[in-house]
Amino acid sequence: MLKAWSDGDASALERLTPIIYAQLHRLARRNLAGEREGHLLQPSALVNEAFVRLMGGAQVEWASRTHFFAVSARLMDRF
Repeated sequence: MLKAWSDGDASALERLTPIIYAQLHRLARRNLAGEREGHLLQPSALVNEAFVRLMGGAQVEWASRTHFFAVSARLMDRF
């Protein structure tokens, strides 16, 4: 489905989103675990921000599932 999405198949993204959301949420929780106490950003907000950037950026040819999640994790590290 990542390949189909890379090729511009919007329906692939619709099918993919619920599948990847849980994993992105786990990455976000792990990312935020090291933040100072009382920070305001929640895992869901971090996932949403990363997803918006993934959608709004340049079209990426995803090499693999690992590539997708590595890029996603890097995006979340920047917030």
